[in-house]
Amino acid sequence: MDPASHVIQIGHVIQLSVAPVFLLTGVGAMLSVLSGRLGRAVDRARLVEGRDAATDLERDRLNAELKLQERRCKLIYAAMTLCVLCALLICSVIIGLFASSFFEIRLGVPIGLLFVAAMLAFIAALVVFVREVHLAISNLKFGPR
Repeated sequence: MDPASHVIQIGHVIQLSVAPVFLLTGVGAMLSVLSGRLGRAVDRARLVEGRDAATDLERDRLNAELKLQERRCKLIYAAMTLCVLCALLICSVIIGLFASSFFEIRLGVPIGLLFVAAMLAFIAALVVFVREVHLAISNLKFGPR
C-alpha cells in the first residue's frame, strides 16, 4: 500500500471516530452531573446524621430522610457505573475502528455490537438517573410542615 493512501485511510478512520468521541464527551458531562448530585446527597445525609432528635417522631423522620439519601446514593452510583461502562464501550469502538484499519481485518459487526451495547448502557443510565431525580423530588415539601 502506498503511504499516501494509508494516510487517507487513517484520515477516514479519524472522521469515523469523531461521532463516538462527541458521545464520549456527553457521557463525561453526564458523569459530572451525577458526581455533583452524589456529593449533595452525601452532604445532606451527613447533615441529617448530625442532628439530634428530641422526640420519637423526629427520630423517625430523620431515619426516613437517611434511608431516602441512601437510596439516592445507590441509584446515582448505579447510573455512574452504567455511564462508565458506556464510556469503556465507546472507547472500544474507537479502538476497533483503528484496529480494523491498521490490521485490515473486518470488525464491522463487533464494532456495531459494541456501539449498540454502549447506547443500551447509556439509556439504562438515563433511566436510573430519572428514577433518582424522581426520588429526590418525591420528598420535597413546600410550605410549613
